[in-house]
Amino acid sequence: MRFTSFGFVSLLLFACGEPASTKGPVAPQSSGGTAAPVAPAEQHVAKVEVPAAIQAVVDAADRDPADKALDAGRKPAEMLAFAGVKPGMRVAELGAGGGYTAELLARAVGPTGIVYGHNTQMLLEKFAEKPWTERLAKPVNKNVVRVTREFDEPLPPEANNLDVVILNVFYHDTFWMKTDQAKLNANVLRSLKPHGVYLIIDHSGRPGTGTTEVQSLHRIEEAVVRKDLAAANFTLAASADFLRNPADTRDWSASPGKAAERRGTSDRFVLKFVKP
Repeated sequence: MRFTSFGFVSLLLFACGEPASTKGPVAPQSSGGTAAPVAPAEQHVAKVEVPAAIQAVVDAADRDPADKALDAGRKPAEMLAFAGVKPGMRVAELGAGGGYTAELLARAVGPTGIVYGHNTQMLLEKFAEKPWTERLAKPVNKNVVRVTREFDEPLPPEANNLDVVILNVFYHDTFWMKTDQAKLNANVLRSLKPHGVYLIIDHSGRPGTGTTEVQSLHRIEEAVVRKDLAAANFTLAASADFLRNPADTRDWSASPGKAAERRGTSDRFVLKFVKP
């Protein structure tokens, strides 16, 4: 069943811990002056209100200084609030890498919640094995379940009835990794509970580039993601501006290894999809 009421989606967003926009559906603007298609019930959230409990998670004194150094560019408090993460939830992160976001999720859901942290074997072999293993050894991450699977079927059967799944600046990578995006998104859909959230954040590509720069610049055109998730029977509930940067020319590599001093300044779209 699909959402057919603007008011119902507003109530859903309120329940997830964020205010409904008072401006109605707004098309996110691209640097080329065009706009991505807007779903009929989509909310545009210009400013995400962060609950005190979420801010406390990000401000925790025992977080690693290297993680905190990334916060300004990643805005994790807004991300967690926009996704609606709360204590006791069952959540997952796909493409967890070294675990920056997975640990934030573990802190946010607390000891009564569970986090499935996913990586592929290739990601582990190339860069993530050591930091990921060290991350999971920390007591604060005892509620994180290590998952090593390909992106085609990233979540195992036991990762079901999930409240939130996050894919943070990794959807574009699934293209050069030759993932079947239809299988990926179908797996996430099965793993979520009804009205569960699939949050996708990624580096914005220029209008018309589609998936042609997913490996060279590590960017993807927003319209591609919207189209893929619509085809997967997700409903686009909301988009948010907290990682937008109109000054980004979108013609440089957003890869952490190549972005150098520009890391954390790319224009990123933030899309909240929900399972009907």
